[in-house]
Amino acid sequence: MATARAQRVDVPRALLDGRKFTGFQYESAYQLPVEDARKLTPEQWGRATFEDAPGVLRWFLRFGWTKVLGLRMGPKSASPRHVLGWHISDSDDGMMTIEAHSGIVATYNIVLVNDGDVVWVTFVRFNKGIARAVWGMAKPIHQMAVPYLLKRADRTRATG
Repeated sequence: MATARAQRVDVPRALLDGRKFTGFQYESAYQLPVEDARKLTPEQWGRATFEDAPGVLRWFLRFGWTKVLGLRMGPKSASPRHVLGWHISDSDDGMMTIEAHSGIVATYNIVLVNDGDVVWVTFVRFNKGIARAVWGMAKPIHQMAVPYLLKRADRTRATG
């Protein structure tokens, strides 16, 4: 069974209404149509997306997060409070927020699970002037990795 492709979409405005997700210099959202998306919780989708990625890709991502962006991450191994080192700051039946911070950026990834899709939203706030240049190096990798990893998570979920 072929899975749909994750497409870039507008950030759901509901995330911005009365929430902490304002004042960011970068925002993106990727939507993956999945007929039975609610078979997994947002946390399960987040874990399938990051933690079930191939080992070399997980290493590469963590290297970029910690060495390039300087993000302070939690444990690499399975942890009930972290997804591949990202701190779970909020989680319910329809949404999970994971976050990591450094001296130069504050980053948030939100996983939204709806009846017919999964949406991965990223916000980045630049805390120092150099952040724009550093994120400029990381952004193309982010924009390739998120749709690829979402589709891969769905494919492995469907065959697993």
